Amino acid sequence: MKQRIRVVGIVKQGEEFLLLKRNLGRMEQQPTWELPTGKIQIGEQPEEAMSRMMYEDLGVEVAAMKLVDATTFIALTGASRLSNLYIVYEMELSSEMKLVPSGRYTNYRYVKYGETAGLHLDDASLSVLEIELGRGKRKVRRGVAHGATVYVDGGSRGNPGPSGLGYYIVGEDGKVLKQGGEFIGFATSRVAEYYALKEGIEQAIELGLKSVRFVSDSLMMVNQMNGIYQVKNKDLAPIYNDIQKMLKEFNAVAFVHVKREQNAEADREVNLAIDRHFDLEEGATAGHMDA
Repeated sequence: MKQRIRVVGIVKQGEEFLLLKRNLGRMEQQPTWELPTGKIQIGEQPEEAMSRMMYEDLGVEVAAMKLVDATTFIALTGASRLSNLYIVYEMELSSEMKLVPSGRYTNYRYVKYGETAGLHLDDASLSVLEIELGRGKRKVRRGVAHGATVYVDGGSRGNPGPSGLGYYIVGEDGKVLKQGGEFIGFATSRVAEYYALKEGIEQAIELGLKSVRFVSDSLMMVNQMNGIYQVKNKDLAPIYNDIQKMLKEFNAVAFVHVKREQNAEADREVNLAIDRHFDLEEGATAGHMDA
């Protein structure tokens, strides 16, 4: 599978961050906004590419730069599959220079996280913003321009041990579409994570969603779904194969990794499902003893 590598920058101004308006020429469609993003030329280091892009496209110099993350996701459109690797930097710009968009960009603005409802953001920028700026905040306006977001989580008490799955689905308008969890028996945490993803996909299909981002705190599973690693575990392979068949129901899908605290809703559903199982089991036992 081909992989596209890009550098992407986050420039903050107080509580706001910089977005750039893409130059689409005469195309009659809603303009696209994105984080500062650029290609890495042959012989360049990623930070060199980031600095060059800021100067060539915006006419500014980078005063300070810090590597903060690298995120991967896969874009599916029809039969095409493209793996994406985005190297993320936080940057400070020279205060003596003014932004002058040119070439690929026609305008810019600073906005607050969660207040981009009126802007058409590209999928890569949405994913990066969710991971880097959503830490510790309630996730709102998920996938405003590009469909729904399905948060999934699987857990095992004992690994292997009693296990459950959970999902939390948010529409493109930021409203919760559905949430739930299920006890799946005795399993490992990895198996539980895959069953959670499968359940999330099934729920998305039932809801008629066509453009979806699946979010998980399992880095291994996300990397496997993005084609970075192969699935060699015999317990996971059948579930993985079922998932691959189900993905054909969507027009576009991405897999995004987040920190555990950013997946709190799905995690809560996992624990509720396991707790419900044992509460019911205890109730059934108690009822039998009374009889």
